[in-house]
Amino acid sequence: MIKPFCLKRGDTICVLSLSRGGPHTFPERYEAGKKQLEEWFWLRVIEWEHTFKDASWLENNPQARADDLMNAFKNPAVKWIFTSIWWEDSIRLLPFIDFEIIKNNPKVVLGYSDTTILHFMCFKAGLTSFYGPSIMAWFGENWWLFPYMVQWLEHTIFSNGIVWPLLPNKDERTSENLSWSNPKNQHTLRKREIATWPRWIHWKGRWSWRLLWGCLEVLEFAKSTTIWPDSSEWKDTILFLEPSEELPTEDQVKYWLRNYASQWILKHSKWILFWRSKIDKDWSQINYDDILLKIIRDEEQLDIPIITNMDFGHTDPMLTIPYGVNCIIDCENQLIKIDETCCL
Repeated sequence: MIKPFCLKRGDTICVLSLSRGGPHTFPERYEAGKKQLEEWFWLRVIEWEHTFKDASWLENNPQARADDLMNAFKNPAVKWIFTSIWWEDSIRLLPFIDFEIIKNNPKVVLGYSDTTILHFMCFKAGLTSFYGPSIMAWFGENWWLFPYMVQWLEHTIFSNGIVWPLLPNKDERTSENLSWSNPKNQHTLRKREIATWPRWIHWKGRWSWRLLWGCLEVLEFAKSTTIWPDSSEWKDTILFLEPSEELPTEDQVKYWLRNYASQWILKHSKWILFWRSKIDKDWSQINYDDILLKIIRDEEQLDIPIITNMDFGHTDPMLTIPYGVNCIIDCENQLIKIDETCCL
């Protein structure tokens, strides 16, 4: 995999609206995220030609969004390509993507949820990218940024050292949703609660493989397209999986996992890392742990270790996960560690 150069204080980062027109719809939230990003990390944040276009215009102009992405990759002053907010239709950019431009102009690429599509584009081009926060949903956090999220950004995209163990969040989390439509909410601290730790529900041994995957619903958009990895690329991978905040049903997750089994993806993979629910709902109503065990252990009779309740994706706070890099999982000591540099 091609590694981007790590970020330095004072670097220029480019915010793109590749899916939803969030900055136009919620300008106060966007400005709060931009301000905190600049002040916490001493960066210069710029927008591209269509970043502030309204949602309906962006929806009707996927090529303009793709042009923004390609032009940002080609611009040598831009060190980091960042999504303003996720949504649901980044897959419509695919016909307008030049993978040679991505390959020949490596940048730090960060985002989650629908940005899974952009990560698969980078993976096809051979570029390591990062599954992590967006400017509006996480950098726009009310009052202050979660130290856990900041810590992981420092260790992945601001460092060229080997990342230390993926320690669980020992501080606070939040599940409260405050509407962005009311600018006054930006000055209201969301309710905090004690964070819960990962669940090692099926495990043994010590393994070292590379990380791959993303948001489950968005993966459905990518199946059978040119960015869907072939069977050899799934071999010896650690799959990190997370549903969106809409929380798909147990049956939906069951059907998707059976599809992965039919493609031999589960047989090629060595580990499953699964996300922690962001939404404050009764866990017993959506028991993803049982579904994972039913499909992987019982139906497919695979001895794949599984860790759930992890802090990535649609969680507050979240860690940043690099695509395609090597990761060690030590079951005996319940330790997860990335043992390869993510940036140069």
